[in-house]
Amino acid sequence: MKQGSFRAARHIVFLFFMLFLVVFSVFGDEKTIDYLSIVLEDFSGLTTHQWPYPYDEKVYEFEWALDASKFASKVGDEQFPKQTKVVAWPMALYGTNKRNQDLNSLGIWGKFDRRGYNWIDVFPSVPGSAKDGEGPEPFEIPIPGRIQYLDMWVWGSNLNYYMEAYFRDYQGVVHSLYLGSLQYQGWRNLRVRVPANIPQSKRVLPSYAGLKFVKFRIWTTPSERVDDFKIYLNQMKVLTDTFESLFDGNDLADPDFIEEIWTKE
Repeated sequence: MKQGSFRAARHIVFLFFMLFLVVFSVFGDEKTIDYLSIVLEDFSGLTTHQWPYPYDEKVYEFEWALDASKFASKVGDEQFPKQTKVVAWPMALYGTNKRNQDLNSLGIWGKFDRRGYNWIDVFPSVPGSAKDGEGPEPFEIPIPGRIQYLDMWVWGSNLNYYMEAYFRDYQGVVHSLYLGSLQYQGWRNLRVRVPANIPQSKRVLPSYAGLKFVKFRIWTTPSERVDDFKIYLNQMKVLTDTFESLFDGNDLADPDFIEEIWTKE
């Protein structure tokens, strides 16, 4: 009986092993990945942004704008929050050469009249869209590939604030992800993983459905002072999977090619 039981167990293990090989061979292509680290923004002050993308290069134009909750301070003619380009950067990223004028950070100066859950939105906008008293037109940054991580460098002054990142999926749903606390001193790299439950592909062709970056949001907390503070941002980067399986007729699932052939006169 013992010998028969042992033989039966061996057969079961063998069958499970063969089943694993079959499954792996069938779905192996779907597991192929090609991670690429892309800097979406270095805060150099330029409005033209360019980064590599499978098969070509994408070029976008945007500039950064601010918005805030209702208790944002107004001092004379100055409306807060305010932003400026600062010749400063994290030494851990670029070193200590202060003569390099091409390296900049985005400085944010905030003030609120009341403590509480105040917020400042930092969002990309269409260049030159803020005019005639109207606010800037938001621009959502298309992220190449299927994003796995977003990280950026943030300078904090040990205030009990925190930061979120917002993304929009192909269905129009906006997702907020906790980027990290700002209660520390100096520069720190903040990172967030994009969870698998945020869709970045579709069942039908074209299956690729990348996310768009909407904005950052800086939150204050009720226990912390809000009368005068400054925060600096540098190098916004993504780790993204740019692999796409090729198939017979894959060009007919390329959104750019589809738009070209169906919009011809």
